[in-house]
Amino acid sequence: MTARKQILSFAIVAALCSQLVCCWSLKAESPARPHIVLVMADDHGYGDTGFTGHPFVQTPHLDAMSKAGVVFNRFYASAPVCSPTRASVMTGRHPFRTNVPNHGHYMRPDETTIAEALGDAGYVTGHFGKWHIGSVQPDSPTSPGGAGFDEWLSGLNFFDNNPYLSRNGNYEHLQGPGSVISMDATIEFLTKHHGGDRPMFSVTWFPSPHDPQQELPQGIPAAATLYNDQPTKKPGYFREITLLDQQVGRLRKTLRDLGIADNTLLFYCSDNGGLIVESSGGRNKKGSIYEGGLRVPAILEWPARYRPQSIETPAFAADLYPTLVAIAGANVAHQPKLDGIDLADVLAGKQTVRPPMGFWHGHTQGQSTHSDRIIRALLEAKQAGRPNPHPERILKNVEEFPTFGEDGMRGHAAWNAWPWKLHRIQNGKQVTYELYNLVEDPMEQTDLSESQTTRVAEMKADLEAWQRSVLDSWSGKDYMK
Repeated sequence: MTARKQILSFAIVAALCSQLVCCWSLKAESPARPHIVLVMADDHGYGDTGFTGHPFVQTPHLDAMSKAGVVFNRFYASAPVCSPTRASVMTGRHPFRTNVPNHGHYMRPDETTIAEALGDAGYVTGHFGKWHIGSVQPDSPTSPGGAGFDEWLSGLNFFDNNPYLSRNGNYEHLQGPGSVISMDATIEFLTKHHGGDRPMFSVTWFPSPHDPQQELPQGIPAAATLYNDQPTKKPGYFREITLLDQQVGRLRKTLRDLGIADNTLLFYCSDNGGLIVESSGGRNKKGSIYEGGLRVPAILEWPARYRPQSIETPAFAADLYPTLVAIAGANVAHQPKLDGIDLADVLAGKQTVRPPMGFWHGHTQGQSTHSDRIIRALLEAKQAGRPNPHPERILKNVEEFPTFGEDGMRGHAAWNAWPWKLHRIQNGKQVTYELYNLVEDPMEQTDLSESQTTRVAEMKADLEAWQRSVLDSWSGKDYMK
């Protein structure tokens, strides 16, 4: 852990409130600390599974998991694009606080990650698949290893067939579908460590169903034309969803075969909304702060602890960190301000409301990251004995601490105080507000801001205070003595 991490200010997670649709009781006996496996897809939309009602995509393993586990009907990514949500999963904080305002930005090493927290609590940790919040070069503090993972096979961004990846800082050119390779590495890690004296924490971040969508489902006749006869302009997107569903099935079977399924907490979600507006679960799609860009499928399975249930209480990706820290009994000595909450009471059905959730996008441009191109260049330079062709990608701007003037609040922000959602949209000096009731108007079609002026004023004050707090964190105030 870096010296700056030792001086992060301490904060206590607020008490959690929530609301349950189904009220199955918590299992009576508390099991030993579970193994923890987090699985996340890249661009998997809320409605693009069988269990959420999609008319043709084949997701039998996710459907089975939904029947056996806890389904979150209102689960949100922390941002409408990939890198920010990943930083939020790692830290429990809004991604701007961690220096990740958009795709391709690096998470600061100053942050305490869930891998570090669980590693300090005795877990063996592994990351497999897409990284996209830092470097994959050896000894970089922004790599998965620098973020607390003991073992890793990771790409810089999305990848597809025959990817170039980094295994613990050693570059490799692998053959096969990237999603299968990511699950192969996950299964190898779980098989290697399941009989040891340490619980396991594994993170699998699929590169699919992000474009170019050339990976194919396994063992299906005519897989290359699967869904071509369906009314969709993106059959490759749905083929990759079926492929990643197969990998979830492999994972669940492995947990059963290893005899650890009962006391393994397995969680599945997506990093942002999907690519198909019609099945996004809300207005718009990936890249938007409206519901279609944020709402994602989410299932938690921990048989030793929770019976099947369906939860309507909103939750989001930042909640994973405080929830898992509590489950693991980890002690983070100097915890900076969290945006997520411990979901224990939501899962137990003890409370019926939760604190508001803040979202913010469009403040800062993203940065391109061509995973295969960059890692291939690193591999070829190493093999030829040439200097590192990408030294600028070891740290990027993580040691800079920007401050913001009058335009610091720019972009599109939203405050979800269920069931109300206030949008704040700033272009230059012009600021507009929109208000929606998500229960009565889940597609955000009827703006109530002019008829609910008192509510708008209250929510505006809360949202803008939160935005100022986020900017303070981004400027480094959380790391000061």
